[in-house]
Amino acid sequence: MGLEIERKGADGACTLVVRGEVDLYSSPDLRSAITKAMPKFGGSVSVDLRGIPYMDSSGVATLVEGYRTAMERSTAFILLTPSQSVLKVLQLSRLDTVFTIRNEA
Repeated sequence: MGLEIERKGADGACTLVVRGEVDLYSSPDLRSAITKAMPKFGGSVSVDLRGIPYMDSSGVATLVEGYRTAMERSTAFILLTPSQSVLKVLQLSRLDTVFTIRNEA
C-alpha cells in the first residue's frame, strides 16, 4: 500500500492527512511533506495519523525529526488521532509523553 499525504490549511496552520503504511521506503515522503509544511517561525503543523495501519521505526524517527524542527522554529507539532497500532508504537517508545497528541472525532 502506497503512502498518500493530503495537505490542508495555510497561513501557518497546516494539517497533513496521512494514509497508508509508513516504513523505510515511504518515510522519506512523509519527512518531505512535514518539512514543506513547516513554517519558518510560529504557527502549527498537525499530522493526522488515523489512516496509518503500520508504522516502523523509520516513521517514528521521521515524527521525532519533525518535532525537533518544530521546536527550533517555535512551531506547534501535533499528532492527530493516531491509529491503535501507531499509538502502541509511541507508547512502547514512551514518545506518547513527548508529543502533543489530540484525538478528534
